[in-house]
Amino acid sequence: MSAENNKIDFLAIGDIVIDAFIRLKDAHVHCKIDSDACELCVRFGDKVPYESVTVVPAVGNSPNAAVCAARLGLCSSLVTNIGDDKHGQDCLTSLKNDKVITDYVTTEKSKITNYHYVLWYDIDRTILIKHTKFEYKLPELKKSSWMYLSSLAENSLPYHEEISEYLKNNPETKLAFQPGTFQIKFGVEKLKNIYARTEIFFCNVEEAEIILGIQNKDILVLSKGIQALGPKMVSISDGPNGAYLYFNNELWHLPIYPDIAPPFERTGAGDAFSSTVTCALALGKSPLEAFTWGPINSMSVVQEIGAQKGLLSREKLEEYLKIAPEDYKTRKV
Repeated sequence: MSAENNKIDFLAIGDIVIDAFIRLKDAHVHCKIDSDACELCVRFGDKVPYESVTVVPAVGNSPNAAVCAARLGLCSSLVTNIGDDKHGQDCLTSLKNDKVITDYVTTEKSKITNYHYVLWYDIDRTILIKHTKFEYKLPELKKSSWMYLSSLAENSLPYHEEISEYLKNNPETKLAFQPGTFQIKFGVEKLKNIYARTEIFFCNVEEAEIILGIQNKDILVLSKGIQALGPKMVSISDGPNGAYLYFNNELWHLPIYPDIAPPFERTGAGDAFSSTVTCALALGKSPLEAFTWGPINSMSVVQEIGAQKGLLSREKLEEYLKIAPEDYKTRKV
């Protein structure tokens, strides 16, 4: 906790998982001509060799954000659930090693810690996921400056109501919301109190279309649509085209930070961006300055395996900011 006021700077809430990266070589990608959908293909009914397996504990959107915050010097804590198994203990050890406060990690008897398989081919990945149905319950929390809410399982809807109640009773806590798969599937109406309470919202173009129920890739239309749901600031990422920030009725664009080397593996780039922008806001940066921090951590994360190894310290991130190319700047659209 912060020494002066016993307050948490950054409180992340969301599922934790272990990722097992299985690196494939003997595979290919098949893309459909009439859509953007692509498929990872291996020989059916055969023995397919793989190159390596790398196991990365304590990941997931919110754990990644908690580690990001700790690396950037914030007092960071995580609210999550694990099983009473070795994988759960591995997650706890990893979080503690990264100086994330684990007081709010709940261990459930006879439950299995989430374990995902990441089929890693070329520089991208396809993830086989399975969420344990934990008994979600918000613990008694210390005051927090920022809450970062992201991916939870499909049985978590009542849990979101608890979170909404906490936010209602703690109006000084600012909320960053990066919805995961099931949070998007719940629909806007069921999470309307979360949307209405959000300080800054993160998604990509395709997710924004799903959330709003429209087919329109116009960033301004999407940004205004999301903001109408309640968030004060809306950040929409558009892959290699960079990211956009909408606030005070203005839309700003920022290109990606140039890669220091060809990307090695892309897992966690989006989490790094969203959490880093939120951390910069928590550190007192203006929205536009905070926005420029995000792509730097994304660039660094894709140089390593997994979502956390490449996360930077504040000192290193600010070094990259100082040597950024001249065209790495926000521009009003």
